[in-house]
Amino acid sequence: MIPRLGVAGAARLQQQLTTMTLQRACSLPDASVTLWVAGPLDDPFVRDAARTFGVALRSQHGDDLGDRMLNAFEATLDVPCPMLLIGTDCPAQTVADLERARLMLQSFDAALQPAEDGGYVLIGTKRPQRALFKNVPWGTERVLEATRRQAARHGISLAELPATWDLDRPADLDRALERGLIDEATLE
Repeated sequence: MIPRLGVAGAARLQQQLTTMTLQRACSLPDASVTLWVAGPLDDPFVRDAARTFGVALRSQHGDDLGDRMLNAFEATLDVPCPMLLIGTDCPAQTVADLERARLMLQSFDAALQPAEDGGYVLIGTKRPQRALFKNVPWGTERVLEATRRQAARHGISLAELPATWDLDRPADLDRALERGLIDEATLE
């Protein structure tokens, strides 16, 4: 988004998306929410968001997205219980989506919410499922299909929510603005 919004505008967009995601996650009844951060935990926005929403902060680590997600599951799931990982770039996702995914985990090993671009915007498991995060071509339109293959290959029962879209390209930003999901005034 930097070519369209500039560095400062893209940062404000990310802050708005992160705030929206925290609002959504914290609205899920009985949820314990952690904000996994790729950058410094002492960033003023990150600290303020954690304080405002009363969420824990943890640093992401790993060589790729799969490693970072697996590490979050492994660091969190010391006893089997439903855990959802959601990205901050999906303004169309709802609390109802999170509730449905959590319910799916009562009957399935894992739950996904596909993205229209061939990835996914949510993954949930009751225990770490290493196979779901290995041999996946992260950042491509083949992520979802590779994850489905890994689940089938390793006997992991997988439930899927209806697909939605995330915010990766300027056209996605236009879509979010047209639907009133993003406050354009905060981007300027």
